[in-house]
Amino acid sequence: MIKAPTKPTLKIIPLGGLHEIGKNTCVLEYEDEIMLLDAGLGFPTDGMHGVNVVLPDITYLQENTHRIKGMIATHGHEDHIGGIAFHLKQFDIPVIYGPRLAMALLQGKLEEAGVLKRTILKTVMPRDVVRIGKYFEVEFIRNTHSIADSFTVAIRTPLGVVIHSGDFKVDHTPVDGEHFDLQRLAEYGEKGVLCLMSDSTNAEIPGFTPSERSVVPALDRVFAEAPNRLLVTTFASSVHRVNILLQLAEKHGRLVAVLGRSMLNVIAHARTLGYIKCKDELFVPMRQTRNIPDNKLLILTTGSQGEPLAALTRISNGEHHAVKIKKGDTVVFSANPIPGNTIAVVNTIDRIMRQGAHVVYGRNQGVHVSGHGCQEDHKLMLALTRPKFFLPVHGEHRMLIKHAATAQSMGIPAENMVIIDNGDVIELTPDSIRKSDQVTAGIALVDTSRVGMVDDHVLKERQQLAEDGIVTIMTLINQRGQLVQQPEVQCRGVILAGDRERMGNWAIREIDMVLKDHSADFRNAQTHGGGIQSIDWLGIQSHIERGLQQRLRRELKSRPIVMVMIQPVETPVASSFTVEDVVRAPIDPPIRNKVEAPTRAAAVEQPVRKIEEPVPVEQPVRKVEEPLPVPVGRIKRRSSAAAVMS
Repeated sequence: MIKAPTKPTLKIIPLGGLHEIGKNTCVLEYEDEIMLLDAGLGFPTDGMHGVNVVLPDITYLQENTHRIKGMIATHGHEDHIGGIAFHLKQFDIPVIYGPRLAMALLQGKLEEAGVLKRTILKTVMPRDVVRIGKYFEVEFIRNTHSIADSFTVAIRTPLGVVIHSGDFKVDHTPVDGEHFDLQRLAEYGEKGVLCLMSDSTNAEIPGFTPSERSVVPALDRVFAEAPNRLLVTTFASSVHRVNILLQLAEKHGRLVAVLGRSMLNVIAHARTLGYIKCKDELFVPMRQTRNIPDNKLLILTTGSQGEPLAALTRISNGEHHAVKIKKGDTVVFSANPIPGNTIAVVNTIDRIMRQGAHVVYGRNQGVHVSGHGCQEDHKLMLALTRPKFFLPVHGEHRMLIKHAATAQSMGIPAENMVIIDNGDVIELTPDSIRKSDQVTAGIALVDTSRVGMVDDHVLKERQQLAEDGIVTIMTLINQRGQLVQQPEVQCRGVILAGDRERMGNWAIREIDMVLKDHSADFRNAQTHGGGIQSIDWLGIQSHIERGLQQRLRRELKSRPIVMVMIQPVETPVASSFTVEDVVRAPIDPPIRNKVEAPTRAAAVEQPVRKIEEPVPVEQPVRKVEEPLPVPVGRIKRRSSAAAVMS
């Protein structure tokens, strides 16, 4: 019996943006072709020490680079285009289509990263249709959002039309006069939409999201009542909000100083493209602000999310070279904290208030409105497109669930929608939708330096350092497996239930036990003439670390990183050091809880000798020979971050 050929399916594979806010990245796949839809980044949580940017795991794309035909970008927010420069270092993208503002911002990012030549950027206008590969045609449909030049996209495939809403709200009085093209959405709904993928960010909130213009009265009042300097922070990419603030500054006779690289960049591009219209004379360099009366100055700054390196955060910490908070200043947070940033924002507000400034913040102040639609906006999107199948996207789990409930209330059967996660493979046919498989998904972390990736192992070590500290032990061992002198022990960030002497005694005992366990190895090395180079120093090092970690866990109830550094030396037996040489600590020493910190005083008390210097020996038998470095080969990174000195 001949088996019927399998009919091709349209695969939708989200790599980011599900059960989270940020790093929106989606793959659409038909037969041997892949089209990408957005490639954003996310921001680190408190536990991601030294991490600057969070990206989706792109293993699947790296494995299928040859199938990628192009990308479409819905708008210019970082959580939709911020990852592209990083991805282009891993693989080429033949062409990227997107709106003018998004492409202008992206071009600067790619030039800075040195990857501009690895793709072609093409701008689109409302209702433009582009072809990507053999199977995908994409129409760009104007929508309204907190950034100018934002689009919903209709993706025409061999199996039907898939509409991705992009980030949106239905704003009937947009600041730039560019209205949501609801008519075109309705036309697609009339013809038939196979599947709708829709933004779920505000799915828990009833009603419509207010227009961007609704913040004007409250901000106007703040401008009128501020007696001295006025500092306003908002998202740099919120072009409409920035435009409103500049118009109000002009109305109230305030000159504008801009702080923050991203804010300067967005304003420059938005003015070039005509999305912000104001006179050049409105702006003043920061260095000239000291000559301007306080009641005639607006400082527009980044830092609305409490980012550690943002301008307002540094101002609140007293670390900014050009701006210090003064008593009588008015500081406005024209943004709400995104999930995960609330504590950082609140701490920034507190620091500013302590310095005597009046701070305007919070939902009830009327100085911020969301760029994402609420439940009634979602219902309108569903009513216009009338999709057969529905996928809620872009949001945390509770938001996806609530959005699915809204869709069901609009008549979409529960079996025609799927709650998906990053890495899930959704297969669409004209008659069905199902979750069929899963690809590699997760996160990739970019170091603060932006020159390297932080893997899980490194992040775990950083978390361990932050929570429990580190113990380092430097020891000299001779060719017979004997200690040459008492090990040097240093503790950083470790709470000692006792004193340094006890820690040193623990280290000596562990080293002695390990050396006894390896005594046969040392005898064999001498018998066969291999010398110290033939001894498994890495194995001895690892054995010492594990034993001391277990002891510290038992004695201190903590898990500090233990780093043992061994210097093998050739030295006479008579100069060896044994456990019997240790002056033992009292059995029950007084408990003194203290944190060992890397202070200058501590460094004086416990000097660390350079290994190259001759080692002093208390017994006047003979002078110990100068340590001879032994090559032990390249050291593979271990969970303890230890290294053998060579």
